Amino acid sequence: MPSPLKRRPLLLAGALTVALTALAAFTAPNPLARADAALPFAPGTYTVDKDHTEIGFRVRHLGITNVNGSFGDFDATLEYDPARRASLRSTATVRTRSVDTGNARRDEHLRSADFFDVARFPTMTFQSTAIRNVRGDRFQLAGNLTLHGVTRPVVLDAEVTGTARDPMGNERVAFEAETTIDREDFGLTWNQALEAGGLLVSKDVKILLEVQAVRQG
Repeated sequence: MPSPLKRRPLLLAGALTVALTALAAFTAPNPLARADAALPFAPGTYTVDKDHTEIGFRVRHLGITNVNGSFGDFDATLEYDPARRASLRSTATVRTRSVDTGNARRDEHLRSADFFDVARFPTMTFQSTAIRNVRGDRFQLAGNLTLHGVTRPVVLDAEVTGTARDPMGNERVAFEAETTIDREDFGLTWNQALEAGGLLVSKDVKILLEVQAVRQG
Protein backbone atom coordinates (compact mmCIF):
# COMPACT_ATOMS: atom_id res chain seq x y z
CA MET A 1 0.00 0.00 0.00
CA PRO A 2 1.46 3.43 -0.96
CA SER A 3 2.44 5.64 1.93
CA PRO A 4 0.33 8.74 2.74
CA LEU A 5 3.05 10.92 1.25
CA LYS A 6 2.97 8.98 -2.01
CA ARG A 7 -0.84 9.02 -2.12
CA ARG A 8 -1.05 12.82 -1.70
CA PRO A 9 0.08 13.67 -5.30
CA LEU A 10 -2.43 11.14 -6.65
CA LEU A 11 -5.24 12.66 -4.56
CA LEU A 12 -4.29 16.18 -5.66
CA ALA A 13 -4.18 15.12 -9.31
CA GLY A 14 -7.58 13.47 -8.98
CA ALA A 15 -9.10 16.54 -7.34
CA LEU A 16 -7.61 18.77 -10.04
CA THR A 17 -9.09 16.55 -12.76
CA VAL A 18 -12.55 16.69 -11.16
CA ALA A 19 -12.32 20.47 -10.79
CA LEU A 20 -11.26 20.98 -14.42
CA THR A 21 -14.03 18.68 -15.63
CA ALA A 22 -16.63 20.60 -13.63
CA LEU A 23 -15.28 23.91 -14.90
CA ALA A 24 -15.42 22.70 -18.51
CA ALA A 25 -19.01 21.57 -18.06
CA PHE A 26 -19.95 24.90 -16.49
CA THR A 27 -18.35 27.00 -19.22
CA ALA A 28 -19.36 24.86 -22.20
CA PRO A 29 -21.64 26.69 -24.66
CA ASN A 30 -25.32 26.18 -23.99
CA PRO A 31 -26.79 24.47 -27.09
CA LEU A 32 -29.97 26.51 -26.58
CA ALA A 33 -27.98 29.75 -26.70
CA ARG A 34 -26.73 29.34 -30.26
CA ALA A 35 -27.50 32.09 -32.74
CA ASP A 36 -29.06 29.48 -35.04
CA ALA A 37 -31.36 27.91 -32.44
CA ALA A 38 -34.96 27.81 -33.62
CA LEU A 39 -37.55 30.30 -32.46
CA PRO A 40 -41.09 29.03 -31.77
CA PHE A 41 -42.94 30.36 -34.83
CA ALA A 42 -43.24 29.50 -38.50
CA PRO A 43 -40.57 30.70 -40.93
CA GLY A 44 -41.44 33.30 -43.54
CA THR A 45 -41.80 37.02 -44.14
CA TYR A 46 -44.00 38.95 -41.71
CA THR A 47 -45.48 42.43 -41.96
CA VAL A 48 -46.12 44.26 -38.73
CA ASP A 49 -49.80 44.93 -38.03
CA LYS A 50 -49.82 48.60 -37.05
CA ASP A 51 -53.29 48.38 -35.52
CA HIS A 52 -52.01 45.87 -32.95
CA THR A 53 -48.47 47.16 -32.43
CA GLU A 54 -47.07 49.86 -30.18
CA ILE A 55 -43.67 51.48 -30.46
CA GLY A 56 -43.33 53.20 -27.12
CA PHE A 57 -40.81 54.89 -24.88
CA ARG A 58 -40.49 55.92 -21.25
CA VAL A 59 -38.36 58.67 -19.71
CA ARG A 60 -38.03 60.05 -16.18
CA HIS A 61 -39.26 63.59 -15.51
CA LEU A 62 -37.82 65.54 -12.56
CA GLY A 63 -36.27 62.26 -11.47
CA ILE A 64 -39.52 61.23 -9.74
CA THR A 65 -41.99 59.99 -12.35
CA ASN A 66 -42.19 58.54 -15.86
CA VAL A 67 -43.52 60.14 -19.01
CA ASN A 68 -44.71 57.59 -21.54
CA GLY A 69 -45.05 58.14 -25.26
CA SER A 70 -45.37 56.31 -28.55
CA PHE A 71 -45.11 56.72 -32.31
CA GLY A 72 -48.20 56.13 -34.41
CA ASP A 73 -46.75 56.13 -37.94
CA PHE A 74 -44.29 53.37 -38.80
CA ASP A 75 -43.60 50.39 -41.05
CA ALA A 76 -41.75 47.21 -40.17
CA THR A 77 -41.07 43.74 -41.54
CA LEU A 78 -39.56 40.51 -40.20
CA GLU A 79 -37.92 37.70 -42.17
CA TYR A 80 -37.32 34.41 -40.41
CA ASP A 81 -35.53 31.33 -41.75
CA PRO A 82 -34.54 28.85 -39.01
CA ALA A 83 -32.22 27.02 -41.42
CA ARG A 84 -29.87 30.01 -41.60
CA ARG A 85 -27.58 31.39 -38.93
CA ALA A 86 -28.63 34.78 -37.54
CA SER A 87 -31.78 34.28 -39.54
CA LEU A 88 -34.22 36.76 -37.97
CA ARG A 89 -33.96 39.97 -39.97
CA SER A 90 -35.94 43.01 -38.95
CA THR A 91 -36.28 46.46 -40.46
CA ALA A 92 -38.37 49.34 -39.16
CA THR A 93 -38.96 52.95 -40.17
CA VAL A 94 -40.67 55.33 -37.75
CA ARG A 95 -41.93 58.82 -38.66
CA THR A 96 -40.79 61.03 -35.79
CA ARG A 97 -43.57 63.59 -36.34
CA SER A 98 -46.03 60.97 -35.11
CA VAL A 99 -44.72 61.18 -31.54
CA ASP A 100 -47.56 61.26 -28.99
CA THR A 101 -47.27 61.67 -25.22
CA GLY A 102 -50.87 62.77 -24.67
CA ASN A 103 -49.90 66.45 -24.31
CA ALA A 104 -49.96 68.63 -27.44
CA ARG A 105 -47.58 71.28 -26.08
CA ARG A 106 -45.02 68.68 -25.00
CA ASP A 107 -45.33 66.84 -28.31
CA GLU A 108 -44.57 70.03 -30.26
CA HIS A 109 -41.48 70.54 -28.10
CA LEU A 110 -40.38 66.98 -28.86
CA ARG A 111 -40.80 67.67 -32.60
CA SER A 112 -38.67 70.82 -32.37
CA ALA A 113 -34.90 71.19 -32.84
CA ASP A 114 -34.46 70.67 -29.08
CA PHE A 115 -35.31 67.00 -29.52
CA PHE A 116 -36.25 65.02 -32.65
CA ASP A 117 -35.94 67.98 -35.04
CA VAL A 118 -38.45 66.39 -37.38
CA ALA A 119 -37.88 68.95 -40.14
CA ARG A 120 -34.29 67.70 -40.55
CA PHE A 121 -34.74 64.11 -39.38
CA PRO A 122 -38.24 62.95 -40.35
CA THR A 123 -37.54 59.27 -39.66
CA MET A 124 -35.67 56.97 -37.35
CA THR A 125 -34.78 53.48 -38.46
CA PHE A 126 -33.76 50.12 -37.04
CA GLN A 127 -31.91 47.44 -39.00
CA SER A 128 -31.13 44.15 -37.29
CA THR A 129 -27.66 42.66 -37.61
CA ALA A 130 -27.77 39.42 -35.56
CA ILE A 131 -29.88 37.25 -33.32
CA ARG A 132 -28.25 35.62 -30.31
CA ASN A 133 -28.79 33.91 -26.97
CA VAL A 134 -31.91 32.10 -28.10
CA ARG A 135 -33.44 30.30 -25.14
CA GLY A 136 -36.85 28.93 -25.94
CA ASP A 137 -39.06 31.92 -26.67
CA ARG A 138 -36.52 34.49 -25.42
CA PHE A 139 -33.69 35.97 -27.46
CA GLN A 140 -31.64 39.09 -28.12
CA LEU A 141 -31.86 41.03 -31.36
CA ALA A 142 -28.85 43.19 -32.13
CA GLY A 143 -29.05 45.97 -34.68
CA ASN A 144 -28.33 49.55 -35.64
CA LEU A 145 -30.64 52.35 -34.55
CA THR A 146 -30.47 55.59 -36.52
CA LEU A 147 -31.96 58.54 -34.66
CA HIS A 148 -31.41 62.27 -35.13
CA GLY A 149 -28.89 61.51 -37.88
CA VAL A 150 -26.74 59.29 -35.64
CA THR A 151 -26.40 55.51 -35.94
CA ARG A 152 -25.55 53.43 -32.86
CA PRO A 153 -25.69 49.70 -32.10
CA VAL A 154 -28.42 48.56 -29.74
CA VAL A 155 -29.53 45.19 -28.36
CA LEU A 156 -33.18 44.40 -27.80
CA ASP A 157 -34.15 41.87 -25.13
CA ALA A 158 -37.07 40.12 -26.78
CA GLU A 159 -39.63 37.41 -26.23
CA VAL A 160 -42.06 35.61 -28.50
CA THR A 161 -45.32 35.96 -26.56
CA GLY A 162 -47.45 33.76 -28.76
CA THR A 163 -48.73 32.68 -32.15
CA ALA A 164 -52.29 32.44 -33.47
CA ARG A 165 -54.39 32.13 -36.60
CA ASP A 166 -56.89 34.96 -37.04
CA PRO A 167 -60.50 34.48 -38.29
CA MET A 168 -59.33 35.10 -41.88
CA GLY A 169 -56.77 32.32 -41.70
CA ASN A 170 -53.67 34.49 -41.37
CA GLU A 171 -50.79 33.24 -39.23
CA ARG A 172 -49.71 35.77 -36.62
CA VAL A 173 -46.86 36.05 -34.15
CA ALA A 174 -46.43 38.50 -31.26
CA PHE A 175 -43.31 39.84 -29.59
CA GLU A 176 -42.37 42.01 -26.67
CA ALA A 177 -38.99 43.74 -26.68
CA GLU A 178 -37.17 46.47 -24.82
CA THR A 179 -33.86 48.25 -24.55
CA THR A 180 -32.51 51.40 -22.93
CA ILE A 181 -30.54 54.06 -24.78
CA ASP A 182 -28.72 57.20 -23.71
CA ARG A 183 -30.40 59.90 -25.79
CA GLU A 184 -27.27 62.06 -25.62
CA ASP A 185 -25.47 59.39 -27.64
CA PHE A 186 -27.80 60.40 -30.48
CA GLY A 187 -27.32 64.14 -30.08
CA LEU A 188 -30.53 64.71 -28.09
CA THR A 189 -28.86 66.79 -25.42
CA TRP A 190 -31.47 69.41 -24.47
CA ASN A 191 -32.12 69.65 -20.75
CA GLN A 192 -32.65 72.02 -17.82
CA ALA A 193 -30.85 71.95 -14.49
CA LEU A 194 -33.01 71.90 -11.37
CA GLU A 195 -32.42 74.23 -8.44
CA ALA A 196 -32.27 71.31 -6.04
CA GLY A 197 -29.87 69.46 -8.31
CA GLY A 198 -30.41 66.97 -11.09
CA LEU A 199 -31.97 67.46 -14.50
CA LEU A 200 -35.48 68.01 -15.80
CA VAL A 201 -35.38 65.05 -18.21
CA SER A 202 -33.31 61.91 -17.75
CA LYS A 203 -30.70 60.90 -20.31
CA ASP A 204 -31.83 57.29 -20.27
CA VAL A 205 -34.81 56.42 -22.44
CA LYS A 206 -36.42 52.99 -22.29
CA ILE A 207 -37.78 51.74 -25.61
CA LEU A 208 -40.75 49.38 -25.24
CA LEU A 209 -42.15 47.37 -28.14
CA GLU A 210 -45.38 45.37 -28.37
CA VAL A 211 -45.42 43.84 -31.83
CA GLN A 212 -47.93 41.71 -33.72
CA ALA A 213 -46.99 40.60 -37.23
CA VAL A 214 -48.80 38.74 -40.02
CA ARG A 215 -47.12 36.04 -42.11
CA GLN A 216 -47.25 36.82 -45.83
CA GLY A 217 -48.20 34.27 -48.48
